[in-house]
Amino acid sequence: MNNLSGLDLVHAFSALGAGIAVCSGIGTGIGQGNAAGMGAQAVGKNPGAKSTIMSTMLLGQAVAETTGLYGLVVALLLMFVKPFDGQ
Repeated sequence: MNNLSGLDLVHAFSALGAGIAVCSGIGTGIGQGNAAGMGAQAVGKNPGAKSTIMSTMLLGQAVAETTGLYGLVVALLLMFVKPFDGQ
């Protein structure tokens, strides 16, 4: 039988948490795809308002992207910053 220390469990759950945190990119991709699709549809219906539609769409996509970036930062912190190692 393997002897697992508490530190091994912390490392295992850090890796598991990092994987879950990266999954936030799924929602980000879906949201940005919806925004781009709706923006293209709106420009098709009203080509005269292209600049307004595109600037609003890009602002919305930038806000949506922050969720994915936060997930990435959390995953990197969980994988490479080990506060319980004592080193």
